Amino acid sequence: MSVVRKSFLLFVVVIASAKVWGQAAQSPISTYGIGEPYGNALIHNQGMAGVGVSQPQYWFLNNQNPALLVYNGLTIFEAGVLIESRSIKSDTLTEKSQAGNMNYLATAFPIKRNKWTTSVGLMPYTNVDFAFQSVTILDDGENTKFYKREEGLGGLTQLYWSNGVRITPDFTAGVKATYLFGSVENVYSSQLEGTSFITSILEKTTAKDFNFSFGLSYSKDSLGTKNYRLSVGAVYSPESSMTSRRSDRFYTTTSAGDTLASEELNNIPGEIFLPGSFTFGVSFGRGQKWSVSTEYFYQDWANFTSVNPDDVQGMGKSWRAALGGELTPDPFGDKYLKRVTYRAGVSVEQYPFLANNNNKVKDLGASIGLSLPAGRSSLDLAFKWGKRGDKAETLLEETYFKIYFGITFNDQWFIKRKFD
Repeated sequence: MSVVRKSFLLFVVVIASAKVWGQAAQSPISTYGIGEPYGNALIHNQGMAGVGVSQPQYWFLNNQNPALLVYNGLTIFEAGVLIESRSIKSDTLTEKSQAGNMNYLATAFPIKRNKWTTSVGLMPYTNVDFAFQSVTILDDGENTKFYKREEGLGGLTQLYWSNGVRITPDFTAGVKATYLFGSVENVYSSQLEGTSFITSILEKTTAKDFNFSFGLSYSKDSLGTKNYRLSVGAVYSPESSMTSRRSDRFYTTTSAGDTLASEELNNIPGEIFLPGSFTFGVSFGRGQKWSVSTEYFYQDWANFTSVNPDDVQGMGKSWRAALGGELTPDPFGDKYLKRVTYRAGVSVEQYPFLANNNNKVKDLGASIGLSLPAGRSSLDLAFKWGKRGDKAETLLEETYFKIYFGITFNDQWFIKRKFD
């Protein structure tokens, strides 16, 4: 397939997904801080429970550790879409929601083959999407109902530039510069039964700034007589701050949505402080046939600060442990099913959010995935099932199912012609 056709197909994927960019299934988890984190795993990583910080990849872009980009000797385009379904249960209620969004756009190409590879990409950083509604019976002699609603929408997006370089035959290093930007809107509304107007307060927090992460990788090939490979990888993201602003607005609307009155209450500049994080992983495999990886992520949000004081409530330590692997029975064989890459993994995660400012929210997940080859490119799929929270401790329990769909293009660019 020509570069023009590949670029056109990528363009079609982007346009087809533009309508669902930023729309994720509703979750009460996203009420905390600046929203629910997306992570940096691409679809081929999601099929292995998100592991990848220590795993060199030749046919796929590594977005989790910039030091591993140097293994990409071809120009790569990747685009992914996420579709998810969530079911949230309490002791008395069950709510379900479904949605989809553009998961990422990323490309990488070698500046100097096997020595220096660069990558740029666009993907969500956090997501906020929730809605709560309650009814209070007033003690006014007529049992008048008072309706209250709280909803949030928005999140941060990341635009990044990564570079990986080879220091020695076995040792590589990388750096990733990320520009974060976006806004979070929280709306608090109330209406008295029998009235035709709704009073609301809109809290809007906007943020933008740069942060950085640094990666290292050590990979030893040709171990033993069957060319086994052992790889170790680590990524460190220092703490950083973002320029932010909070604005509050009071307004009154009719039940039909017409604005009756609107007044800005304040417009305050400030900062959002993001804590540092560390990820460490180990992989073991044999060439392009199979590999097994495990990794651990840690981040402490206890010192998180925001221009919006409500954001800092109920934040604590976050960690994630995962184990995953992939198998390609015969990467260069004649039988198609043996050239398909099959993946699976499990993970356990503790979110930084403390339900009721005390109880920890944990996530148990299992995933499978595969890549269907098309020449040097592939169609990538991953499926994840998970459960987080516990009704006995966090009052709410959430189960979810996610479907990841993506396309990976590989091609040779910037090759000098030897013959005219």
